[in-house]
Amino acid sequence: MDTSAARQRILARIRSAQQRPAEVTQAERDAAEDYLQRHPEGPRPVLPADRVARFVEQAQALSTTVQAIGAMSGVPSAVAAYLGELNLPAQAIAWNTLSDLPWQAAGCQVEFRPPRDADLVGVTGCFCAVAETGALVLASGPDTFASAGLLPETHIAIVPASRIVDAHEDAFNLVRHELGQLPRALNIIAGPSRTGDIEQTIILGAHGPYRVHVLLVNDV
Repeated sequence: MDTSAARQRILARIRSAQQRPAEVTQAERDAAEDYLQRHPEGPRPVLPADRVARFVEQAQALSTTVQAIGAMSGVPSAVAAYLGELNLPAQAIAWNTLSDLPWQAAGCQVEFRPPRDADLVGVTGCFCAVAETGALVLASGPDTFASAGLLPETHIAIVPASRIVDAHEDAFNLVRHELGQLPRALNIIAGPSRTGDIEQTIILGAHGPYRVHVLLVNDV
């Protein structure tokens, strides 16, 4: 369901109550950008020089599994092999942005659409990944639907090494630089879904995927 029109109406009503124009003015955008430029960042920990190695270490600490591959063209065969190891059929839904990869040649049946209840595997890219925490940053859009990494039991994420940044501050700066504004949903995924609500026992897959598997593409 597309709720964009309803969202715009709600925001317009809020702006009207604040006695602002219905649409954001350039002056408001300039003021927000000026604030961001003047606002100092907080202190950061010192990170190792090898941000890729740091990302892998932190991702694995979050129960994310990581496999390095040489190029994007190797993604379908890596997906097929991973699903075979789990005794899962080589079937998945994926972002539209991944439709040009050689899925059929690798024996994968992939549909490029948002997931439904019966879909067990979702394949996504990522906007960027964070070395400090091992988290994935996914920006939603018409071809990069957020549900692909949230609803299926197994989430396979493709992470180009060139898209790994040091910290979350860098991720948000990259969003502003490349997208101009925050997308409708910006999901930060820190490993499989989990909860410790019952007797403080960690249970994976409580509110989302049981597994998060990263295909780390060496493009640097």
